[in-house]
Amino acid sequence: MADTPHKQPVLNHEETLRLIRAAQAGDQEAKEKLYQANVGLIYLVMERFKGTRNEYEDLFQVGSIGLVKAIERFDPNYEVKFSTYAVPMIIGEIRRFLRDDGILKVQRGLKEIYYRVKWAVEKISAETGREPTIGEISEVLGIDKEEIVLAMEACQSPASIYDFLSNQDRDKLKLIDTLGGDFEKEDFLEQVALREALEKLDYREREVILRRFFKDETQVAIANDLGISQVQVSRIERAALKRLRGFLSEIG
Repeated sequence: MADTPHKQPVLNHEETLRLIRAAQAGDQEAKEKLYQANVGLIYLVMERFKGTRNEYEDLFQVGSIGLVKAIERFDPNYEVKFSTYAVPMIIGEIRRFLRDDGILKVQRGLKEIYYRVKWAVEKISAETGREPTIGEISEVLGIDKEEIVLAMEACQSPASIYDFLSNQDRDKLKLIDTLGGDFEKEDFLEQVALREALEKLDYREREVILRRFFKDETQVAIANDLGISQVQVSRIERAALKRLRGFLSEIG
């Protein structure tokens, strides 16, 4: 049974890394301590899915799977907080669960925004001869960028959402939930600064980050596809995450 959220033990970065190494070596006590210290991330993510017909307990259990996966897969060599890695894993598990069950509930307001966005895309495309950016759609409709993204997420499959966006926006929006800092509830959907940071990464860095975080691909698979070594992929991944973190600190 999912407990009501309460204050969890706070671990510093060094203690978190120590426990992760121990947990990945088979220490169940370390894994449980990490889980309890980070269970609040599950409740935070669950706030995004209010209004679904799923029981609270179901979402909590699915989110727990994502948190455990994050504990098992996090690389201590990443120069990011564990929470930065864990949140998208939890989101991914819950989204897959909702899509697989076919019960994602779309609020009327989001549907209306979605149809307005489709109209704006056609209008801007006809006028400019290219795909519009989220910013251009937002300006035409007078709707916040985050609301536009939420509407598309609610009304389309993930693949369709990113096909719907311009090339410039696709990669940016895929990482909004991934490297947004401390993930406080009020800031959760307001990671516009990340879009500016991503513009400073090169193509290969974005490719590696997206495939590792969102497609759950191994470094070996990515290396084979890109024609480079696994060691090179690992270096690119660490460097890209470090750069993103630095860019976000400068912007924020």
